[in-house]
Amino acid sequence: MPDAGPSFTVKLAETDDELRAAQRLRYDVFVRELGGSGEMVDHAEGLERDRFDPYFDHMLAYDDSTGAVVGVYRLLPGDQAAEMGQFYSEDEYDLTVLKRSGRKLLELGRSCLHPDYRGGTAMYHLWNGLARYVAERDIEVLFGVASFHGTDVQALAQPLSMLHHNHLAPPELRVHAQPDVFQSMDLVAPDKLDRRAAMVQVPALIKAYLRLGGFVGEGAFIDHAFNTTDVCLILDTARMNDRQKRIYGGA
Repeated sequence: MPDAGPSFTVKLAETDDELRAAQRLRYDVFVRELGGSGEMVDHAEGLERDRFDPYFDHMLAYDDSTGAVVGVYRLLPGDQAAEMGQFYSEDEYDLTVLKRSGRKLLELGRSCLHPDYRGGTAMYHLWNGLARYVAERDIEVLFGVASFHGTDVQALAQPLSMLHHNHLAPPELRVHAQPDVFQSMDLVAPDKLDRRAAMVQVPALIKAYLRLGGFVGEGAFIDHAFNTTDVCLILDTARMNDRQKRIYGGA
C-alpha cells in the first residue's frame, strides 16, 4: 500500500512546556532562519517570545510519528485583547475601524512551519484547527500581520503594489498603518504591474488568505527588528463564498 504520509495532531498549548515548544520553533524560523530579534528573545534557550504570549492561545501541530511540534499559530480573540489592553498589531496598524464594528474579532500571528514540513499537509491541519477554533467562538473577522522577508521596499514594489491595487480592503474593513510608520504600497502604477512576477514574490500564507477572499489594509510596516515588511491581512467570514468556505474548512 502507498505511504499515507505523516499524521498530525493539532491542539492548543495547555502547559508551559507546550508554550516553550512553540517558542522554540518560532526561534528556529524567525530568528535563526530569517534573522529576526526582539526584546524578550532568549538566545541561550533558543526561544522567540514577547510580552503578548501570555494573552494569546497557541495552536500547535504535532507530527504523531515523532511527537515534535512542527507548526504553530498564535491566536488572540477580542476579549483576551481587552485584557491585554491592545491587539499585537496595533503597534503597527490603526485598528479602529475593526474595533468599532461590533463584530467578534480574532488576531492571528507568528504562523510558521518547520522547514521539513513546508509544502506538505501540516499547514492544512493547522488551518482545519483554526477553522474549528473560529466556529466554536463565533468569530466573524480574522486579521493579522503577515510578512515579506526583507526590508528593501523597492525590491518588493511589484507585490506590494499588486496587493494595493487588487486586494485593498473595503472602507469598513480598511485598517491603516500607523501614521508614524506608514509605508505606501502604491509604488507601481497599475499599468506597469507584472502580476505573474508579483505573485511569485508573495509568501504562501498571504496567497492562502487571498484565495479565501481576504484583503489587505492600507500601507505596509517595515519591521527592522524582524527583518520583514509587514502587511495587514483581513478576512471577513461573512464575505466568503461556498467554495472559499470549503477550502477554509478543509473539505
